[in-house]
Amino acid sequence: MSSDLQWLLLRNNNAFIVKRVVEGPIFSKEPGNLTGLHSFKYSGLANTKTIDIQQTPAGIQITTAKKGASPFAVSSAKTVSTIRNRSGSRRSTGVAANLAKRSYRPDLRQAAVARASALVAAQKEKKPAPPKKARGKKAVATSA
Repeated sequence: MSSDLQWLLLRNNNAFIVKRVVEGPIFSKEPGNLTGLHSFKYSGLANTKTIDIQQTPAGIQITTAKKGASPFAVSSAKTVSTIRNRSGSRRSTGVAANLAKRSYRPDLRQAAVARASALVAAQKEKKPAPPKKARGKKAVATSA
């Protein structure tokens, strides 16, 4: 079945569609969708060549389809690579960019880099907030 026909069948009815506002954008939670937008370009169901970037306790997991794999073989047609947490943000975004550009979906390069960098930023520990300084009358009262 062609990708276009699959999209025509899936675009109005599937379990991953998220409609929050009546006239607003339509989002999607499907695996392989890098941006979360419900469109043919980013669809992980309609496109056979997808890049899926997920967060795991060990680091970031990037799943891609093998070249020349049958569209009927689902689990055996995928390659999984994990980037460890300690590798750093530049390495993880570089690996995501190279996989997208080099492999088969150069149009998804920017979305893959954005997703990988957002996941790395979410995994970082936040710095403690500095103590609040007293201002106005409170500052004058404590200094006098």
